[in-house]
Amino acid sequence: MTARFAHASLVTLGFTVPAPASAATATAAATSCYGGAVTVHYGDVLDFGPYWTTSRCNDINMRVVGGDAEYVVACVKFAKTGVCNRWTRVGWAWTTVATDVLDGTKFTVPNGVDLEGSSATIQIAF
Repeated sequence: MTARFAHASLVTLGFTVPAPASAATATAAATSCYGGAVTVHYGDVLDFGPYWTTSRCNDINMRVVGGDAEYVVACVKFAKTGVCNRWTRVGWAWTTVATDVLDGTKFTVPNGVDLEGSSATIQIAF
């Protein structure tokens, strides 16, 4: 009897248990982040950018989408410090190269390919 009373009280007070995040919600968030990605080609410039982070993504993400390189190495160089955060190996799947970046942060992306003479088309989502 106590259990029924406690349950009835919670409902009466308007408490609800939030539904767990669905796979569809996670997919929609990723789509909106990656949907704003820019496409760049290795060799066009020394550093990609400058770019400014947006509210679309919480992180800065990259992936290889073309060329003959198996991967690229890249870092994020924030304009405020002028220093790379860390070099990250980026392949054909989305890879986070900087996390929890504030909206409106100016950055560039220095990069290199796996072998001299390789080509790569890269997407950057921010």
